Amino acid sequence: MDAGDEENVRLTAWVRGRVQGVGFRWWVRARALELGLRGTATNLADGRVEVVAEGPRGRCRTLLDLLDGDPPAGVPGRPGKVTGVAERWSEPRGGDAGFHER
Repeated sequence: MDAGDEENVRLTAWVRGRVQGVGFRWWVRARALELGLRGTATNLADGRVEVVAEGPRGRCRTLLDLLDGDPPAGVPGRPGKVTGVAERWSEPRGGDAGFHER
């Protein structure tokens, strides 16, 4: 594993598609906790879900791949239908432990 994969970062991802009212935030929370990340998944008024995750870069990248791609074998299927994901990477801010749905 590359040393950069262990650098702590903050990933903010905005997920478009049919992602509200289908269990998507719960699914994101479960995947984030499995990866040892902390953060939130929040429904936005425009129908998107905002995912904020902090932790090692490699684990955040894995979560991003799960948001936008087909889950690998052994990972429960993603609810809803994702049509696009926009992302922003920044320095971690710290905060609450765990991962929460809002």
